Amino acid sequence: MAREPGEWRPFAGGTDLMVLLEAGKLTHRRYLNILNFRELRSITLSDAEISVGALATYTDIRRHSELQREFPLLCRAAEETGGVATQNRGTIGGNIANGSPAADSPPALLVYDAALELISASGTRRVSYANFHSGYKNMNLRPDELIARIILPRGGVGWTTYYRKVGTRRAQAISKVCVAAAAKIVDGEIADIRIALGSVAPSVIRATKTENALRGKRLDAAAIESARTALAEEIAPIDDIRSTARYRSRIAQNLLEEFLQSAARQ
Repeated sequence: MAREPGEWRPFAGGTDLMVLLEAGKLTHRRYLNILNFRELRSITLSDAEISVGALATYTDIRRHSELQREFPLLCRAAEETGGVATQNRGTIGGNIANGSPAADSPPALLVYDAALELISASGTRRVSYANFHSGYKNMNLRPDELIARIILPRGGVGWTTYYRKVGTRRAQAISKVCVAAAAKIVDGEIADIRIALGSVAPSVIRATKTENALRGKRLDAAAIESARTALAEEIAPIDDIRSTARYRSRIAQNLLEEFLQSAARQ
């Protein structure tokens, strides 16, 4: 990859890549099979973070006891991704590198303030996942780099969490809207909150303006209505083959309200 940048494309589980390849939607390139690189599959723990190898499958993630306890949104996203065959084969690194705004795991990664470790022949660098996607299919990833690991900062236990994916059917569907969120409630007020969405913009997004509108507020009807308005102004859904912009906007607001109402009951 270093000697011939742009010529080689990494290939792992292939659950996204093979579909595009068979449909003739990829230009002819040379592919590098990295699926058996054990160094990129392990899930390791330290006091400050959990490091998930980019080749960890959705099954690896949803079955990991510590991820279930500390990062339930990521495990829920893994459960929502395709069927059993896809979960056994697909990798979290591939889900990120595919760059789809409808991907299931990226909203959870944004909520957890994840970082990515990128490797190349020239060394290693770490980038915040919030700064990784710069537009539709555009990523902060050089042609000679691989996503090596996903870094999850620990310390979020005790937050109220929410994950909801709306698709044409309950199983094996690409999302029309996906919301992942977490809130820390102290004495009935929102001490901190994180809201991320998929399928409502050219890439997955953190709804920071909506978060700011809620932070420090009590979760009453007025706060929820204000948050709905803020979210409607912050997202930019489109009409496409799976849904309409109007539907996506309304559903995103409804899911936000569902999350906030559930958080208020905690």
